[in-house]
Amino acid sequence: MTQKAPNSPARRLFTSRSGRTLDFSVLGFGSAPLGNLYRAISNEQALQTLQEAWAHEIRYFDTAPLYGFGIAETRVGSFLREMPRDDFVLSTKVGRILQRCAPELREGIGKFFDVPSRQMGYDYSYDGVMRSLDFSFERLGLDRIDVALCHDIDIFTHGSAEASAQRTKEFLDGGVRALSDLRSQGVLGAIGIGVNEWQVSETVARNSDVDLFLLAGRYTLLEQESLDSFLPLCERKGMGVIIGGPFNSGILATGAKPGAWFNYAPATPEILQRVASIEAVCAAHGVALRDAALQFPLMHPAVVAVIPGAITPAEVRGNAHSLSRPIPESLWEELIHQGLLRKDAPVANPRPTTVSSAHED
Repeated sequence: MTQKAPNSPARRLFTSRSGRTLDFSVLGFGSAPLGNLYRAISNEQALQTLQEAWAHEIRYFDTAPLYGFGIAETRVGSFLREMPRDDFVLSTKVGRILQRCAPELREGIGKFFDVPSRQMGYDYSYDGVMRSLDFSFERLGLDRIDVALCHDIDIFTHGSAEASAQRTKEFLDGGVRALSDLRSQGVLGAIGIGVNEWQVSETVARNSDVDLFLLAGRYTLLEQESLDSFLPLCERKGMGVIIGGPFNSGILATGAKPGAWFNYAPATPEILQRVASIEAVCAAHGVALRDAALQFPLMHPAVVAVIPGAITPAEVRGNAHSLSRPIPESLWEELIHQGLLRKDAPVANPRPTTVSSAHED
């Protein structure tokens, strides 16, 4: 039996605690590559890529001040200003304040190319979040942001559990109140955090009334630890999850080839072997690895969208095609049987397309 691809229907509705309903395309657009991540691109190429996304009915766009130190927000905003405002969902991040500096002192050398000379100041307080959003509004040139996400309060960014806990407390004590105030005023439609770790997401979920989590790389064909407690908690509290990094930095798109990347670093032999095993099962069922990787997260009932990055129109087309291809249920069953996928990972037809944010009983 072959099930429908998880993008049919291609939209999922999410209602935040403020009562605002957001109409997500299940395939979103991650704009980090448009911030000249790993290589510089022209404004023309960025525009062509965004136009291709719109042509494929992608209506959820995610950006952040970090991506190109303002370049991605500027490029995304310039494009979306020409589109009907109620036809798309836009998210950006808060918590990083861009500060001018000498070119040789800028952050992101070797990672972001041809970008302004900026250093990062972290501020997750009430005032810091307000300032961060003010700057984003100016770069975007829009009057409304649909989703504001506190960016990177995780260990990966701040270097230790202690530093992450301090930043999380700063956000819970002040930043989340700023976002809640703006949500209640209608300036924001929904609020949440965007991080690389499910553990800090669970802390915020248990201690606040945010709506959404953008979780990068932690619920994929390779990683399902978040099923232990975080994803079930989101289901109980009516909180939505957006999955970023569905290819785990590349390896689930390229396969287990030499030089493949996993979580921003070269893949270890153990990861290469596991991916090779998953890839072999996919091949036996006539399925491309990247197609399975992109569709898998969307079968979880808490997930509202998945946002792979794209830097060219061809990559946008590839993502759209990956999401549309049918996958036999036998593939998921075989991955579970071989111990390559957790037994409790949802692999049935996707859940209903409307989710309401509600407090846990």
